[in-house]
Amino acid sequence: MKKIGIVMGSDSDLPIIKKATDMLKTLDIPFEVHVYSAHRTPVEARDFAFSARENGFGVIIAAAGMAAHLAGAIAANTTLPVIGIPCSSSNLDGMDALLATVQMPTGIPVATVAINGGANAALLAAQIIAVEDKQLQEKLDSKRVSDAKKVLEKDADIASKL
Repeated sequence: MKKIGIVMGSDSDLPIIKKATDMLKTLDIPFEVHVYSAHRTPVEARDFAFSARENGFGVIIAAAGMAAHLAGAIAANTTLPVIGIPCSSSNLDGMDALLATVQMPTGIPVATVAINGGANAALLAAQIIAVEDKQLQEKLDSKRVSDAKKVLEKDADIASKL
């Protein structure tokens, strides 16, 4: 199974990344986590992206706030799928990061999840890898069934109270 690479622009993004790593652990998907800045450590970020495929990665998740150039900087240096997580900040509540992550130029795509959407980034990465992994496909299918069951249980509970 391919690994998921996770890069965050700052260690302050760790609570969001933890949502992703928790989900990946639940699905038994191997991953690696790094702190690289598109602006402060551009060489390290580039080197990670450039060698990701040969190092066994299948997808890269990149989380950053404010200017949020990390996902784009990573995507510029690999043809692996890159999923951006825009992170909220005190300035514009994450809207700046969302726009910076989603507005990539033609030729350098970055899939983008919701602001602080660590769990969905992990699930999207898993779905990408599952294209060629039947066992992982089955885990994802089971998770969907389980999630639906939980919602229906809540529906029945609410209906019984009202």
